[in-house]
Amino acid sequence: MGKKNSCLMQTVQHSEQTLKTALISKNPMLVSQYEQLDAGERRLLNKAFKPDSDLFGPITLHSESDWIISHPEPPQDFEQFFSDPSRKAPSPEKRSIYIQCIGSLGNTRIISEEYIKWLKGYCEAFFYGLTVKLLEPVPVSVTRCSFRINDNTQNLQIHAGHILRFLKKKKPRDAFCIVGITMIDLYPRDSWNFVFGQASLTDGVGIFSFARYGSDFYSSRYEGKVNKLQKVSSSDYSVFDNYYIPEVTSVLLLRSCKTLTHEIGHIFGLRHCQWLACLMQGSNHLEEADRRPLNLCPICLRKLRCAVGFNIIERYQALVKWIDDESADIPGVSTEHSREDNVNLPKPVEAFKEWKEWIIRCLAVVQK
Repeated sequence: MGKKNSCLMQTVQHSEQTLKTALISKNPMLVSQYEQLDAGERRLLNKAFKPDSDLFGPITLHSESDWIISHPEPPQDFEQFFSDPSRKAPSPEKRSIYIQCIGSLGNTRIISEEYIKWLKGYCEAFFYGLTVKLLEPVPVSVTRCSFRINDNTQNLQIHAGHILRFLKKKKPRDAFCIVGITMIDLYPRDSWNFVFGQASLTDGVGIFSFARYGSDFYSSRYEGKVNKLQKVSSSDYSVFDNYYIPEVTSVLLLRSCKTLTHEIGHIFGLRHCQWLACLMQGSNHLEEADRRPLNLCPICLRKLRCAVGFNIIERYQALVKWIDDESADIPGVSTEHSREDNVNLPKPVEAFKEWKEWIIRCLAVVQK
């Protein structure tokens, strides 16, 4: 395969038997565990190895720079997931996912608050059965992290590892995990250009940036650039005071939901998916991240179901309800806000409509 062939369009095809084993396993205990699932749930999960399934398709590779080609990893089937000794699962005492916002997520306080609530609601539906709690947002200065101006983008970046250290100290006792979210670009170490996110599975902490998901991040007109003349002192966090934040759009919300659930999925012990088109596929660049579906393939869905213990029908219904509830979950907002902003911000869910149709087709299979 020549490196020039940037448009290679291959599919990663596994045999029915391979997919069946990846989903159900050959281990008699796991097979009988599978057979105890509700018949409707099994009917849906079995679509993993039905070649005529229009619900779950193979992974398509578009270029040499795609994740699977450039990051060869051993695949993880259900049995490997189940028997992984280092895997952490929620316990009755630790069933909460905490979200810590660093800096603002929207260009007004109202938008920022609503945006976090939308993400919280989405995570509650996705990890159905766990509680999602919001911590009070903090400015960058509170984290005491290092930061820099990226030479390529002239854009401010904060040090992902330092943020993880900050989050680990803040992790509440009932937390299964704590994840930081920010609209500021991240870098993991000086030699790296950037990173979308970073997590420590053993500590149950993660940090993810949505900065590069704004529609204008890669354009020459991007307003987040910092004037090069400004010499930034390593302790002067005032550079973040009027930090540029992209407009909140439906696509930005979709990408944020995707990243957040993918990365939290890793904290549950789900590795990158190499079986079928799936949210848990790795991605090297924005185009590849956009091709990834919002849904888990049956193999990853069984893994998450095993970790969390939800009913598949109830989880899908909760996701449909989140898409249908276009306004945020607050009936009345105090009037002081209403002059500052158009208060009842409708949730921009246009980009999720196609997924909603897909979930409804899955529900039809389970409930047949």
